[in-house]
Amino acid sequence: MPALSRTLSPEILDSLDPADSRAIRSRRDLVWIDRLMGNSRWIASTVSRSPGAARRIVELGAGTGALCRKLHSMLPRSQVAGMDLAPRPPSLPDGVQWISGDFFQTLAPHSGGCCVGSLVLHHFSDTALRVLGARLADFSELLFVEPLRSRATLAASWLVSPLAGEVTRHDMPASIRAGFVPGELMRTLGLNPEKWESLEDLACRWRGWVRFHAVQR
Repeated sequence: MPALSRTLSPEILDSLDPADSRAIRSRRDLVWIDRLMGNSRWIASTVSRSPGAARRIVELGAGTGALCRKLHSMLPRSQVAGMDLAPRPPSLPDGVQWISGDFFQTLAPHSGGCCVGSLVLHHFSDTALRVLGARLADFSELLFVEPLRSRATLAASWLVSPLAGEVTRHDMPASIRAGFVPGELMRTLGLNPEKWESLEDLACRWRGWVRFHAVQR
């Protein structure tokens, strides 16, 4: 059976005011989905063992700041920064830096450190991701969790959709169709395999996720 081609389509949550009740419900859905699948736990656990994290950790698409809070609590001596279009979450600890705006414009080069993100890269075209890959070249380690683009993942999304709100029911299949297959992000970001080693977690595919992990050689 041929693989699904990557297709981007608008997701409702991206167009809603953060205070909209539908957006609040959708963010709640994303929290329990994340807990169920253990994606933030995987990022936090991997970062905790990373030498680069001692210098700086940047989260792209930081949303509610939940992962930033967890990373700051685990690694209080590290510089933790969240980047998102949304304003700074009111409950974020003072020790976490928050940079509002388009991270394609605000992400400055950093020597070393980790860049992480959960469910953020699938929002962008291959062309935009190549541009982002060039901006990520100075980090020492990258960790991203993205939907696995497959028919099996689409089928699984219909099974959990009765538990989710209307926005999530729409956005889940859209996210999956815009997701990635194993090995694809390395190429799409334009990372040079002579400089980067891919440590992608292939065991998580049954859960419907691509856990992308790359470190500078």
